[in-house]
Amino acid sequence: MHAPAKTSTGGFPIGIRLTGTMADRPVAEIAAWATGAGFGCVDLPSSLQGTVPQWQQAGLPVGTLDLFGREWSGMLSADAAKRRATVAQAEQVIRSAATAGVKIIFVVMLAEDVNLPRKETFGYMVESYGALRAVLKATGVRIAIEGWPGCNAHCCTPESYRAFLREMNAPHFGINYDPSHLLRMGIDPLRFVKEFAPQVVHVHGKDTLIDAERLYNYGTEQAGFLGEPLRWGAWFWRYTIPGRGQAPWCALLGELKAARYQGYVSIELEDVDFNGTLEGEQRGFLAARDFLKSV
Repeated sequence: MHAPAKTSTGGFPIGIRLTGTMADRPVAEIAAWATGAGFGCVDLPSSLQGTVPQWQQAGLPVGTLDLFGREWSGMLSADAAKRRATVAQAEQVIRSAATAGVKIIFVVMLAEDVNLPRKETFGYMVESYGALRAVLKATGVRIAIEGWPGCNAHCCTPESYRAFLREMNAPHFGINYDPSHLLRMGIDPLRFVKEFAPQVVHVHGKDTLIDAERLYNYGTEQAGFLGEPLRWGAWFWRYTIPGRGQAPWCALLGELKAARYQGYVSIELEDVDFNGTLEGEQRGFLAARDFLKSV
Protein backbone atom coordinates (compact mmCIF):
# COMPACT_ATOMS: atom_id res chain seq x y z
CA MET A 1 0.00 0.00 0.00
CA HIS A 2 1.31 3.44 -0.95
CA ALA A 3 1.62 6.25 1.56
CA PRO A 4 -1.07 8.94 1.15
CA ALA A 5 -0.37 10.69 -2.15
CA LYS A 6 0.20 14.43 -1.86
CA THR A 7 1.61 17.09 -4.11
CA SER A 8 5.18 18.05 -3.29
CA THR A 9 4.28 21.76 -3.44
CA GLY A 10 1.51 22.52 -1.00
CA GLY A 11 1.06 18.99 0.29
CA PHE A 12 -2.41 18.74 -1.25
CA PRO A 13 -3.95 15.25 -1.15
CA ILE A 14 -4.40 13.73 -4.60
CA GLY A 15 -7.71 12.19 -5.65
CA ILE A 16 -9.43 10.87 -8.76
CA ARG A 17 -12.47 11.92 -10.74
CA LEU A 18 -14.40 8.76 -11.55
CA THR A 19 -15.10 8.51 -15.28
CA GLY A 20 -14.60 6.04 -18.10
CA THR A 21 -14.56 2.30 -17.53
CA MET A 22 -13.76 2.68 -13.84
CA ALA A 23 -17.17 4.26 -13.23
CA ASP A 24 -18.81 0.99 -14.28
CA ARG A 25 -16.84 -1.21 -11.88
CA PRO A 26 -18.02 -2.23 -8.38
CA VAL A 27 -17.38 0.36 -5.69
CA ALA A 28 -15.47 -2.06 -3.47
CA GLU A 29 -13.07 -2.95 -6.30
CA ILE A 30 -12.21 0.62 -7.30
CA ALA A 31 -12.14 1.89 -3.73
CA ALA A 32 -9.66 -0.83 -2.75
CA TRP A 33 -7.45 -0.02 -5.73
CA ALA A 34 -7.61 3.75 -5.11
CA THR A 35 -6.90 3.62 -1.38
CA GLY A 36 -4.13 1.11 -2.00
CA ALA A 37 -2.58 3.57 -4.44
CA GLY A 38 -2.75 6.38 -1.92
CA PHE A 39 -5.56 8.41 -3.45
CA GLY A 40 -7.38 10.56 -0.95
CA CYS A 41 -10.80 11.15 -2.51
CA VAL A 42 -13.11 10.24 -5.36
CA ASP A 43 -15.23 12.68 -7.39
CA LEU A 44 -18.53 11.15 -8.44
CA PRO A 45 -20.95 11.67 -11.32
CA SER A 46 -24.56 12.33 -10.34
CA SER A 47 -25.56 8.81 -11.40
CA LEU A 48 -23.54 7.43 -8.49
CA GLN A 49 -24.99 9.68 -5.79
CA GLY A 50 -26.50 6.66 -4.07
CA THR A 51 -23.06 5.06 -3.65
CA VAL A 52 -21.61 7.83 -1.47
CA PRO A 53 -21.90 5.80 1.78
CA GLN A 54 -20.15 2.84 0.15
CA TRP A 55 -17.13 4.94 -0.81
CA GLN A 56 -16.95 6.44 2.65
CA GLN A 57 -17.22 3.06 4.32
CA ALA A 58 -14.36 1.87 2.09
CA GLY A 59 -12.20 4.69 3.42
CA LEU A 60 -12.39 6.98 0.38
CA PRO A 61 -14.04 10.37 0.99
CA VAL A 62 -16.13 11.93 -1.77
CA GLY A 63 -14.43 15.10 -2.98
CA THR A 64 -17.22 16.35 -5.22
CA LEU A 65 -20.59 15.16 -6.48
CA ASP A 66 -21.96 16.36 -9.82
CA LEU A 67 -25.17 18.34 -9.34
CA PHE A 68 -26.79 16.88 -12.45
CA GLY A 69 -26.29 14.57 -15.38
CA ARG A 70 -28.02 16.01 -18.44
CA GLU A 71 -30.07 18.55 -16.49
CA TRP A 72 -27.39 21.24 -16.16
CA SER A 73 -28.95 23.47 -18.80
CA GLY A 74 -32.32 23.67 -17.07
CA MET A 75 -30.81 26.21 -14.68
CA LEU A 76 -30.16 28.50 -17.66
CA SER A 77 -33.39 27.81 -19.54
CA ALA A 78 -35.48 30.63 -21.00
CA ASP A 79 -38.51 28.76 -19.66
CA ALA A 80 -39.18 30.15 -16.17
CA ALA A 81 -41.16 27.08 -15.11
CA LYS A 82 -38.31 24.81 -16.16
CA ARG A 83 -35.83 26.93 -14.23
CA ARG A 84 -37.96 26.70 -11.09
CA ALA A 85 -38.31 22.93 -11.45
CA THR A 86 -34.57 22.51 -11.97
CA VAL A 87 -33.80 24.68 -8.93
CA ALA A 88 -36.12 22.50 -6.83
CA GLN A 89 -34.31 19.41 -8.09
CA ALA A 90 -30.95 21.01 -7.28
CA GLU A 91 -32.10 21.79 -3.74
CA GLN A 92 -32.98 18.13 -3.22
CA VAL A 93 -29.59 16.99 -4.48
CA ILE A 94 -27.79 19.45 -2.19
CA ARG A 95 -29.74 18.37 0.88
CA SER A 96 -29.21 14.69 0.14
CA ALA A 97 -25.52 15.24 -0.50
CA ALA A 98 -25.10 17.15 2.74
CA THR A 99 -26.87 14.41 4.69
CA ALA A 100 -24.43 11.90 3.18
CA GLY A 101 -21.45 14.05 4.15
CA VAL A 102 -20.63 15.58 0.74
CA LYS A 103 -19.55 19.19 1.06
CA ILE A 104 -18.79 20.23 -2.55
CA ILE A 105 -21.19 20.05 -5.49
CA PHE A 106 -19.68 20.20 -8.98
CA VAL A 107 -21.43 22.19 -11.73
CA VAL A 108 -20.93 23.34 -15.31
CA MET A 109 -22.93 26.37 -16.43
CA LEU A 110 -24.47 25.15 -19.68
CA ALA A 111 -26.91 27.28 -21.65
CA GLU A 112 -29.98 25.41 -22.86
CA ASP A 113 -30.33 27.46 -26.05
CA VAL A 114 -26.92 28.32 -27.49
CA ASN A 115 -28.54 30.83 -29.87
CA LEU A 116 -29.75 33.18 -27.14
CA PRO A 117 -27.61 36.21 -26.25
CA ARG A 118 -25.20 35.38 -23.46
CA LYS A 119 -26.35 38.40 -21.45
CA GLU A 120 -29.83 36.88 -21.38
CA THR A 121 -28.71 33.40 -20.32
CA PHE A 122 -26.34 34.97 -17.78
CA GLY A 123 -29.39 36.53 -16.15
CA TYR A 124 -31.12 33.15 -15.94
CA MET A 125 -27.99 31.67 -14.39
CA VAL A 126 -27.81 34.38 -11.73
CA GLU A 127 -31.50 33.93 -10.91
CA SER A 128 -31.37 30.13 -10.66
CA TYR A 129 -28.16 29.77 -8.69
CA GLY A 130 -29.04 32.74 -6.55
CA ALA A 131 -32.14 30.82 -5.48
CA LEU A 132 -29.81 28.18 -3.97
CA ARG A 133 -28.20 30.58 -1.49
CA ALA A 134 -30.48 29.57 1.38
CA VAL A 135 -30.03 25.80 1.03
CA LEU A 136 -26.27 26.18 0.59
CA LYS A 137 -26.02 28.30 3.73
CA ALA A 138 -28.22 25.91 5.70
CA THR A 139 -26.25 22.81 4.67
CA GLY A 140 -22.74 24.28 4.48
CA VAL A 141 -22.36 22.86 0.97
CA ARG A 142 -20.28 24.76 -1.58
CA ILE A 143 -20.67 24.95 -5.35
CA ALA A 144 -17.55 24.33 -7.46
CA ILE A 145 -17.93 25.75 -10.97
CA GLU A 146 -15.80 24.14 -13.67
CA GLY A 147 -14.81 26.30 -16.63
CA TRP A 148 -15.34 23.76 -19.41
CA PRO A 149 -15.88 26.03 -22.44
CA GLY A 150 -18.11 23.77 -24.58
CA CYS A 151 -21.79 24.11 -25.52
CA ASN A 152 -21.87 27.87 -24.90
CA ALA A 153 -21.02 27.27 -21.24
CA HIS A 154 -20.80 30.26 -18.92
CA CYS A 155 -18.20 30.88 -16.18
CA CYS A 156 -15.21 29.77 -18.26
CA THR A 157 -13.20 32.96 -18.56
CA PRO A 158 -11.94 35.48 -16.00
CA GLU A 159 -14.61 37.95 -17.15
CA SER A 160 -17.50 35.52 -16.69
CA TYR A 161 -16.27 34.01 -13.41
CA ARG A 162 -15.69 37.50 -12.04
CA ALA A 163 -19.16 38.71 -13.04
CA PHE A 164 -20.99 35.67 -11.66
CA LEU A 165 -19.16 35.55 -8.32
CA ARG A 166 -19.79 39.26 -7.87
CA GLU A 167 -23.51 38.70 -8.45
CA MET A 168 -23.66 35.78 -6.03
CA ASN A 169 -21.67 37.60 -3.32
CA ALA A 170 -21.67 34.48 -1.14
CA PRO A 171 -18.86 32.22 0.11
CA HIS A 172 -20.77 29.11 -0.93
CA PHE A 173 -19.99 29.72 -4.61
CA GLY A 174 -16.47 28.95 -5.77
CA ILE A 175 -14.29 27.66 -8.58
CA ASN A 176 -13.23 24.21 -9.68
CA TYR A 177 -9.78 25.17 -10.96
CA ASP A 178 -8.83 23.20 -14.06
CA PRO A 179 -5.88 24.69 -15.97
CA SER A 180 -6.49 22.47 -19.00
CA HIS A 181 -9.56 24.45 -20.06
CA LEU A 182 -7.79 27.77 -19.68
CA LEU A 183 -4.88 26.59 -21.81
CA ARG A 184 -7.06 25.49 -24.71
CA MET A 185 -8.67 28.95 -24.70
CA GLY A 186 -5.34 30.77 -24.63
CA ILE A 187 -5.88 32.05 -21.07
CA ASP A 188 -2.83 32.12 -18.80
CA PRO A 189 -3.60 29.58 -16.02
CA LEU A 190 -1.01 31.12 -13.69
CA ARG A 191 -2.43 34.62 -13.97
CA PHE A 192 -5.90 33.14 -13.46
CA VAL A 193 -4.99 31.35 -10.24
CA LYS A 194 -3.19 34.44 -8.95
CA GLU A 195 -6.48 36.33 -9.30
CA PHE A 196 -8.91 33.63 -8.24
CA ALA A 197 -7.06 31.37 -5.79
CA PRO A 198 -9.13 32.59 -2.79
CA GLN A 199 -12.28 31.42 -4.61
CA VAL A 200 -10.91 27.96 -5.54
CA VAL A 201 -12.71 25.19 -3.67
CA HIS A 202 -11.58 22.18 -5.73
CA VAL A 203 -8.82 21.47 -8.27
CA HIS A 204 -8.70 19.12 -11.25
CA GLY A 205 -5.37 17.58 -12.12
CA LYS A 206 -5.54 17.78 -15.90
CA ASP A 207 -3.29 19.35 -18.51
CA THR A 208 -3.45 20.42 -22.16
CA LEU A 209 -0.87 19.84 -24.86
CA ILE A 210 -0.66 22.62 -27.43
CA ASP A 211 0.72 21.22 -30.67
CA ALA A 212 2.73 24.08 -32.18
CA GLU A 213 2.87 22.53 -35.66
CA ARG A 214 -0.87 22.00 -35.76
CA LEU A 215 -1.45 25.49 -34.42
CA TYR A 216 0.63 26.82 -37.30
CA ASN A 217 -1.18 24.69 -39.89
CA TYR A 218 -4.75 25.12 -38.66
CA GLY A 219 -4.78 28.24 -36.47
CA THR A 220 -7.28 28.62 -33.65
CA GLU A 221 -10.43 29.37 -35.64
CA GLN A 222 -10.47 27.07 -38.67
CA ALA A 223 -10.98 23.33 -39.10
CA GLY A 224 -8.45 21.37 -41.07
CA PHE A 225 -8.98 20.65 -44.76
CA LEU A 226 -7.29 17.25 -45.00
CA GLY A 227 -6.34 16.42 -41.41
CA GLU A 228 -8.41 15.20 -38.48
CA PRO A 229 -8.90 16.70 -35.02
CA LEU A 230 -7.06 15.15 -32.10
CA ARG A 231 -8.92 12.76 -29.82
CA TRP A 232 -9.78 14.29 -26.44
CA GLY A 233 -9.10 17.65 -28.06
CA ALA A 234 -9.48 19.59 -31.29
CA TRP A 235 -7.31 20.74 -34.17
CA PHE A 236 -4.30 22.08 -32.30
CA TRP A 237 -4.72 20.90 -28.70
CA ARG A 238 -5.62 17.84 -26.67
CA TYR A 239 -6.11 17.07 -23.00
CA THR A 240 -3.39 15.12 -21.20
CA ILE A 241 -2.48 13.97 -17.74
CA PRO A 242 -0.54 16.54 -15.68
CA GLY A 243 3.05 16.94 -16.77
CA ARG A 244 2.48 16.18 -20.44
CA GLY A 245 1.08 19.56 -21.36
CA GLN A 246 1.85 23.23 -20.88
CA ALA A 247 0.57 23.84 -17.33
CA PRO A 248 3.28 25.16 -14.94
CA TRP A 249 2.22 22.92 -12.07
CA CYS A 250 4.81 23.91 -9.49
CA ALA A 251 3.93 27.59 -9.85
CA LEU A 252 0.18 26.88 -9.88
CA LEU A 253 0.35 24.78 -6.73
CA GLY A 254 2.54 27.43 -5.12
CA GLU A 255 -0.15 30.05 -5.67
CA LEU A 256 -2.78 27.76 -4.15
CA LYS A 257 -0.53 27.14 -1.15
CA ALA A 258 -0.01 30.88 -0.68
CA ALA A 259 -3.79 31.34 -0.73
CA ARG A 260 -4.13 28.61 1.93
CA TYR A 261 -6.15 26.29 -0.28
CA GLN A 262 -7.22 23.30 1.82
CA GLY A 263 -8.73 20.92 -0.73
CA TYR A 264 -7.83 18.08 -3.08
CA VAL A 265 -6.18 17.91 -6.47
CA SER A 266 -8.34 15.33 -8.24
CA ILE A 267 -6.97 13.78 -11.42
CA GLU A 268 -9.46 13.96 -14.27
CA LEU A 269 -8.31 11.43 -16.83
CA GLU A 270 -8.95 12.55 -20.40
CA ASP A 271 -5.91 11.40 -22.33
CA VAL A 272 -5.86 9.35 -25.51
CA ASP A 273 -2.77 7.54 -24.27
CA PHE A 274 -4.69 6.00 -21.35
CA ASN A 275 -8.45 6.18 -21.73
CA GLY A 276 -10.48 3.26 -22.98
CA THR A 277 -9.54 0.30 -20.81
CA LEU A 278 -9.48 -0.35 -17.08
CA GLU A 279 -5.77 -1.16 -17.15
CA GLY A 280 -4.96 1.91 -19.22
CA GLU A 281 -6.95 4.24 -17.02
CA GLN A 282 -5.31 2.93 -13.89
CA ARG A 283 -1.88 3.44 -15.48
CA GLY A 284 -2.89 6.98 -16.35
CA PHE A 285 -4.03 7.78 -12.84
CA LEU A 286 -0.82 6.38 -11.37
CA ALA A 287 1.39 8.28 -13.81
CA ALA A 288 -0.47 11.50 -13.05
CA ARG A 289 -0.21 10.80 -9.33
CA ASP A 290 3.53 10.28 -9.55
CA PHE A 291 4.02 13.51 -11.46
CA LEU A 292 1.95 15.55 -9.01
CA LYS A 293 3.89 14.03 -6.13
CA SER A 294 7.09 15.26 -7.75
CA VAL A 295 6.15 18.94 -8.24
